[in-house]
Amino acid sequence: MGPWRCLLLLLLAAALRAQQQQFMEYVERRLTLLEERISQWHDQSSRYSTELRDFKNQVLGMLEAAEKEREAMRTEAESSAVRVDRLEREVDYLEMQNPAPPCVEVDETLMEKQVATAKQRKNEKYTKLTDCSDTIASIRSMKILKRFGSTSGLWTKDAAGNSEKIYVFDGTANDTVYVFPRMREFTLFSATRKAARIKLPYPWVGTGHLVYNGHLYYIRQQGPFQVIKFNLANKTVVDSSVFPAEEQIPVFGLSPFTYIEVAADEEGLWAIYATKEDEKNICLAKLDPTSLDIEQMWDTPCPRENAEGAFVVCGALHVVYNTRLPSRSRVQCVFDVSGTLAPEDASLVYFPKRYGSHSGMKYSPHERQIYAWDDGYQIIYRMEMKKKLEV
Repeated sequence: MGPWRCLLLLLLAAALRAQQQQFMEYVERRLTLLEERISQWHDQSSRYSTELRDFKNQVLGMLEAAEKEREAMRTEAESSAVRVDRLEREVDYLEMQNPAPPCVEVDETLMEKQVATAKQRKNEKYTKLTDCSDTIASIRSMKILKRFGSTSGLWTKDAAGNSEKIYVFDGTANDTVYVFPRMREFTLFSATRKAARIKLPYPWVGTGHLVYNGHLYYIRQQGPFQVIKFNLANKTVVDSSVFPAEEQIPVFGLSPFTYIEVAADEEGLWAIYATKEDEKNICLAKLDPTSLDIEQMWDTPCPRENAEGAFVVCGALHVVYNTRLPSRSRVQCVFDVSGTLAPEDASLVYFPKRYGSHSGMKYSPHERQIYAWDDGYQIIYRMEMKKKLEV
């Protein structure tokens, strides 16, 4: 090998070593930069993890505080509901002890004038509004629907309309009326799940109530007896009137819970009542269904003793009697306000003996039948009618 070749090889080797050294330095710089970036990423990741953990702890603290606040609010709401319920009961109690005045104020002077006018016409012959001249000849048939509720009560339809609704007053004192849409629902179902409930603004007493032309006329006993006119469609009190009879007593000897019996017939609205002034006999009054004014009053010869119920047919009061030990109910006294039917000419009508005595009897002028409540049984009596002059 010549000296030039050796020199060339040495130069090439030196050049290669220089390049390797530069490459290694480059690689080391890149690795150093990469390590710095990895270290920076690690620091940032650690910081982010710390911040995330701190944020998580903060959120958990806020959730725990919110849960405590929710629990406190729930407890406060329950406490408020209990207080409101207690307050409502106290208000109801206070209203019972100190009843609110009627929705329509009673003009004492006007009422006195109306009573005076009615008393002036007391026991006068009644001028009939219709040509109805029928009276009961006999009970054509009887249908026992079911047994529902208490031993005493009242069930009826609207006496002035064609509505199929059934109104049920269970017991002799309450504030809730059950309304069944049709006779079928009332007959087939033993419970009240098919019935709507109407809660009245004032409790009712007795079984002398009436549904007439979309309104409920019921008796409220708070001091003087009050007839309340209640609109069944919009659930409001339309009118009220203090019945102007002094020292009222139970109208039926066998039904001591009824002081006023509101009845309806072909002529309109009537009130059957009794007073201490003439405590032996039953009184009758003609009512204006719109204003509840008393148009005329009568003292009837029908005794209260052993009477269990009454109804009016074509302007004639029919009083139903029984005995202290329940026997067979019978219409034993008839008083015709128009004077066309003498008491001795009226038929003595017997009701089929069933269970006890009637606590409620409502005449339906449209159907010519009576809805009766006998010891918890609901019964329909269909009547055979005759002309008064033919009896």
